[in-house]
Amino acid sequence: MKTSKGKTILIMGLALFATFFGAGNLIFPPYLGRETGSSWFLGFFGFFIMDVGLGVLAILATVFNRQGNIQGVVGKIGKIPGEIMAAIIIICIAPGLCIPRTAATTFEMGVSTLLPAINPWIFGAVFFAVVLLLTIRPTKVVDIVGNYLTPVLLAVMLALIVLGIISPIGPITATSQVVPLKEGMLSGYQTMDGIGALLLTGIFTTAAYHKGFTEKQEVSRMVGMAGIIAGGLLMLVYCGLTYLGATSSGGGFEDLNQAALLLAIAHALTGQSGMVLLAVIVFLACLTTAVGLTSVAADYFQNLFNKKIKYSHLVIGICIFSFVVSNFGLTKIINVSAPILGLLYPPILVLVLLTFFDDVFKNDNIARFGAYFAFLTSALELASKYGVPVDFVNHIPFATYGCAWILPSLIGCALGACLRKKAV
Repeated sequence: MKTSKGKTILIMGLALFATFFGAGNLIFPPYLGRETGSSWFLGFFGFFIMDVGLGVLAILATVFNRQGNIQGVVGKIGKIPGEIMAAIIIICIAPGLCIPRTAATTFEMGVSTLLPAINPWIFGAVFFAVVLLLTIRPTKVVDIVGNYLTPVLLAVMLALIVLGIISPIGPITATSQVVPLKEGMLSGYQTMDGIGALLLTGIFTTAAYHKGFTEKQEVSRMVGMAGIIAGGLLMLVYCGLTYLGATSSGGGFEDLNQAALLLAIAHALTGQSGMVLLAVIVFLACLTTAVGLTSVAADYFQNLFNKKIKYSHLVIGICIFSFVVSNFGLTKIINVSAPILGLLYPPILVLVLLTFFDDVFKNDNIARFGAYFAFLTSALELASKYGVPVDFVNHIPFATYGCAWILPSLIGCALGACLRKKAV
């Protein structure tokens, strides 16, 4: 029996919000607010572009491209390179980085503060056992997250933000350590939402089909509308969290890392009860993300191997691998993820944006060369940070904002346009 279309879109939107809103979404906006101070809104704007903006665009590009799936986006760089890029993306957002980060964040920001005696390995085993139970049936994932977990998460999250607005912990002061827009964009990279959105659409498309919606265009529109709902909720919460961080810019919080800063803000607002409140927020945010991403990754690899490996076996394998990686600690996971994401985001952004011009630019060489040039520039920037003598890349226009790839990618697009043969 077909479920109400409006209700289905709302549930998918809430589930998509919760899947996006995980570990990085909690810890990066407050830190960004503290670093940018009185320019916090400009920092938030950069964060919004590279997180929510790119995430929603990626969803729309995935469901409305010529093929109607991720290959319609990444396949523009070539079939095999596109498959390699998709595999790297899923490894990053799933067992390699993002899922382990959810468990590490939950432990460091919630469990260890309330129950300091608990062993991280024991907690990780319990956390991923819960993830396994909620993920083992793929058709139920969206309903579980959208109907039950997200409303509680939103209510508790908004309560903390409202408290911070009514009774700010300190004055917002000017800072000079960072370029606000650049810092915001780099923080947006770290959440992985822009990358993950390319793959998240699959599980929501499947959920719509199971609800009785079988017409492809209708399902695409429903997923697109759910993405817009999720984007609006994310914008609201991110703005509030960045503001909370800005109220800590007056002093006393300078030496705290991302996780410790959010803990300190919660404690300053409501004392010990704030720690319990934050623990609930962290647990729900990270659990919903881990559930969604585990399901997405298992579904992707099941299709990659032509369903020769069962979905349930893949879920178990992902949970075990993520459990091991999560015990490396939050800081190490963040440090490893930064250079990888810095390489991936620019070419993905080029591919996502050009997907909207499929009917205008029918020559895939335009997107292919644009993405390759963006990737090359990002690789040179990364090499420069590690001491390789390619400092010229830091003087390319927009490099100050972390966007040195823009001009080279435009040059690549122009070169691709000169090659008239359409990519296969």
